[in-house]
Amino acid sequence: MAVARKTSQILTHLAIGFAITYVVTGSVMLGGLAVLIEPVLNVLLVPFHERAWTSTVQRAAARQRLMAATLEKISLTAMHMVVAFTVMFFATDSMAFGGLAAILEPVCNVLLMPFHDKLWDNLASGQTVRTA
Repeated sequence: MAVARKTSQILTHLAIGFAITYVVTGSVMLGGLAVLIEPVLNVLLVPFHERAWTSTVQRAAARQRLMAATLEKISLTAMHMVVAFTVMFFATDSMAFGGLAAILEPVCNVLLMPFHDKLWDNLASGQTVRTA
C-alpha cells in the first residue's frame, strides 16, 4: 500500500505540474517538458535541503525546534517555487509565466495533497470513500 500511495503522490504532483504548464502556455509539449524537468530538479535538490535542515533542527534547543521546523517548510516551499519559476521561464522566456507557475504550483499542491492523503488514509483504514 505504501508504494501505491507514493506512486499516486508522484503522479498527482506530475499532473499538477503538467496542468499548470498547459493552462499557462497551451502547449502539450511544454507541459510534458515541465513534467520531466521539474520533478528531476526537485528530486536532486531535496536530499541536500533535508540534510542541511536535519542538522539545523537537531542542533536547535527543544523550544527552538518548532521554529526550525517551520523555517524548513518555508525554505522547502521557496525551493519548489524557484524550480517552478526557472523551468517555466526557460521554457517560455517569460517572467510573468515563470512567476505564475512559481505561485500556482505550490498553492495547488498545498490545496490538493491533503485530499489525496485523506483518500489514501481512508483506503488504508478500510473506510469507503464518500463523494459529495
